Amino acid sequence: MLRHEFQPGKLIAGIFVTIAGITYIGDAGDAWETPWFAVIPLLVFGLTLAGAVALLTGAIRRRRKTRRSPTPSAGTPEAVAPSRPPEIPN
Repeated sequence: MLRHEFQPGKLIAGIFVTIAGITYIGDAGDAWETPWFAVIPLLVFGLTLAGAVALLTGAIRRRRKTRRSPTPSAGTPEAVAPSRPPEIPN
């Protein structure tokens, strides 16, 4: 199985959508009475939280990636400043 990166924003969104589904299943099975508008704030809060977590995770990963990138050593061609292109006479 191929490994993939962990994405906590998607996990949180999935949890809140699952909770909303369980709420409606309980209402449909007459386990409890749920007003039709009760799930909307739950989904809005869950998706907002998931978006904030995804943004935070992306920022942390970008920061770690730039921190880990190797700096070119003095002897490598990347470390040498590029030469200026020849000037074209007018």
